[in-house]
Amino acid sequence: MGNGLTIVLDDQRTLREICGVHDENLIAMEEVLKARIFTRGNEIILDSPDSELQSVFSEIIKQIKEHQKIGNTPDPELVKTIHSTVMHDSGGGGIDLLKQLHITIPSSPKVFPRNVHQAEFIEGMSSHDICFAIGPAGTGKTYLAVAYALKEILERKKKRLILTRPVVEAGESLGYLPGDLTQKISPYLRPLYDAMDDLLPLQIVNKLEEGRIIEIAPLAYMRGRSLKESYIVLDEAQNTTKEQMKMFLTRIGEGSKAIITGDLTQIDLPRPKNSGLLHASTILRPLEEIFFTYFTAQDVVRNPLVRKIVNAYENEDQS
Repeated sequence: MGNGLTIVLDDQRTLREICGVHDENLIAMEEVLKARIFTRGNEIILDSPDSELQSVFSEIIKQIKEHQKIGNTPDPELVKTIHSTVMHDSGGGGIDLLKQLHITIPSSPKVFPRNVHQAEFIEGMSSHDICFAIGPAGTGKTYLAVAYALKEILERKKKRLILTRPVVEAGESLGYLPGDLTQKISPYLRPLYDAMDDLLPLQIVNKLEEGRIIEIAPLAYMRGRSLKESYIVLDEAQNTTKEQMKMFLTRIGEGSKAIITGDLTQIDLPRPKNSGLLHASTILRPLEEIFFTYFTAQDVVRNPLVRKIVNAYENEDQS
């Protein structure tokens, strides 16, 4: 143990946060560093004589402490992201993005990026009028889009927030679902409500909807409208047709911004090649005014099993 590296921390609270609940962060560090890590008093110790490993360990602890200072509570995902960024980002740009970018919603906890692609997405939303986020389920695309849009609305930078999705039948006909049109389309829009409910108290969401500051509607309802001074989020965009995507993008009026999210591996259209998201990601990519973020299976931040499931399907498609 004398050949290991000992880092003395300021106090027990700092140490507890670094270790995490039931030492989950400590376990994550051991997994990525492939070495034993333990604590003693207010010290955290790497049991390895490897100087390169000690250097990485020291940098991880340093970065975790800096995240603590800005209010970002460490978790295993952050530990793994910091390790990956330290190992592959020699310029330090990824580390800076993780520390500098977050979404502050009034009366709610800050929303911090969980990986570099999430940080890039937040940066893109802040600097571009149209921003695409493309990648598999569980990467936080919808959540971050809704969070950033809510921030803009509550800070009164935009007058309205419009959340929309295409209503595409995936193996079940709308005609056979019970209720009127509103009740039929409600399940399709539920994920957008879930994101808002997680970010704001229900009474605030209801008040914003009653005041027509927030509007949630199927994509078909966007035709013929000109949306000014608005923030518009199009979710599940892989299920738009080319014509619907063009229609949506041309609704964006003066002073408005749009975020488009989708997963090209989950197209429910009868002809997947007609996906408006697939088409737009090809013809619009050269435009500097439009920002694209591409997430991968490694960016999944839901249950770790989701990442394995996504990888399994990706591997099958490649075989």
